[in-house]
Amino acid sequence: MKYTKIIVGIIMIILAIVIFLQALFTAAANPDASARIFSMTAEIVIAVLYLASGILYLCTFRIDNMVGDSICLGMMIISWIIAMLMFKIYLFLQLWGWLALIIGIGFFVWHFIENRD
Repeated sequence: MKYTKIIVGIIMIILAIVIFLQALFTAAANPDASARIFSMTAEIVIAVLYLASGILYLCTFRIDNMVGDSICLGMMIISWIIAMLMFKIYLFLQLWGWLALIIGIGFFVWHFIENRD
């Protein structure tokens, strides 16, 4: 599980950069000003939450307690909620939201099952 946390943490940091750049490019390409502001803001918040979760996974990969996974689960649920509220404006947010929820719940359940003994 330790190596998986390192790999997923690095991938989440890279995805945060991709989401941030995507927010900038889609905001420039969208002609509607209000939709552009809402979609850009939602993507930037999701990118920050991905970045924070990736860094937290990298910092807590050696720790056996559930604190880091619980915090990351909370941040990923917030990302999912934001994405599900805003995906009608920008459909690609749905992908980032569901991916965040799968990663957050997956690591939490995996770590919970591993530490249950």
